[in-house]
Amino acid sequence: MACAGSGRFRANVEKLINSIQQVRRKSSAHSRFRDLFSLQSSGYCSESGKGAPAFAETKRCSGDVAALAARASTAQTSPACTAPARFACSSAPCAPSATHQCQQQQQQQQQQQSPRRYLSSMRTQHPGPLPQVEADPYRLLEHDLKDIYEDIREELGRNTNEPELNTIACYYFDGQGKALRPMVAILMARAVNYHIYKEKSLLASQRQVAMICEMIHSASLIHDDVIDQSDFRRGKPSVNVLWNHKKVAMAGDFILAVASMMIARLRDDDVTLTLSEVVTDLVQGEFMQLGSKETENERFAHYLTKTYRKTASLIANSVKAMAMLAGASQEVAELAFQYGRNLGLAFQLVDDLLDFVSSTEAMGKPTAADLRLGLATAPVLFACEKYPELNPMIMRRFQEAGDVERAFELVHRSRGLEQTQMLARKHCAEAERLAARLSESPYQKALGVVTSLVINRMK
Repeated sequence: MACAGSGRFRANVEKLINSIQQVRRKSSAHSRFRDLFSLQSSGYCSESGKGAPAFAETKRCSGDVAALAARASTAQTSPACTAPARFACSSAPCAPSATHQCQQQQQQQQQQQSPRRYLSSMRTQHPGPLPQVEADPYRLLEHDLKDIYEDIREELGRNTNEPELNTIACYYFDGQGKALRPMVAILMARAVNYHIYKEKSLLASQRQVAMICEMIHSASLIHDDVIDQSDFRRGKPSVNVLWNHKKVAMAGDFILAVASMMIARLRDDDVTLTLSEVVTDLVQGEFMQLGSKETENERFAHYLTKTYRKTASLIANSVKAMAMLAGASQEVAELAFQYGRNLGLAFQLVDDLLDFVSSTEAMGKPTAADLRLGLATAPVLFACEKYPELNPMIMRRFQEAGDVERAFELVHRSRGLEQTQMLARKHCAEAERLAARLSESPYQKALGVVTSLVINRMK
């Protein structure tokens, strides 16, 4: 029996190698080659072998013959096969002669000019540049995040005997969110744990903080829905559409109350003060959003402060709490805080940009919503530099007929969207720089990858 399945499999491998060599000779074949092998969906593959950690880093290895050949072959891998891991082998063990054939194939492949080098330089269809070496944060933390929404629902259910209150409170904990905040918090916890102790485990108290930060976030969404009279969120009717406003507001308060109880159970005064700051900032940020400033400079400073309080404070103080629970020094705790602050600001800047360029279907909520709510976000404030006629619209909160449509048009005619993205990139670059100061680990690398996810997100 031939290793790697059959003669047809080897023929497929040879065909793929020939195709790659042809692409190297003819640059005009680039797009056809990408279409043929769908590099967008198979542009990254694991480099880890048998027994490697589950969080194995991923590398840009679109040219790996094994990844492509596995699709063309019906053969299945077998742990009994002694062939290199990148070759897909049949379910039967390799005979000695078959092993020799596999080794010959490997030698031939090494003697040829490496297609991986070439393919790694090809641009894939991902929305923006990604680091050459990546650790997928969600895959890395799959075990940590798997049951987080279920655990939150159980925590809420234990603290009420009112079925309707529990139903409303659990409405946004259905697993349909991005789980960005708990993901970033746990990444920072594991990165700091490794930085200090070379330990990859997660403290029970740190996982509790990840739950707490998601609960505070969801409570703020519920309150936002009441204030903004939203119709949709996360691709489904918002909570205030399904229940009356008084019950919805009380459900948001209930989530915050349960989160506060969880904070108290941590029995750490410094962490309690840090996480309590989040709720204070959320309320102040909401109040700031209701007002505006006269001059352009004051207006932008007002916008950034509001953005920090409403969005970035939660991420910044959550990751700081993670470092504090690990027993980190004040310097490391401040590094974590600044990472979260910059990431949170960048996240909201991108969110404000997407409100002008994305679709309702992609966002899961109405676009151009901020203008309709009378809010002047970064794209509008930048557009004011070229179109001063936006200033009176901002002061009257886009309430006159045609204001929303005109403002939307002027933002697209200006460099407002580009400048917003540039500012978001600046904050992401700073967050990445801060993450690089931690000891190298898969979690530290993933903190850098998160910045790419934020700047390239489409919803």
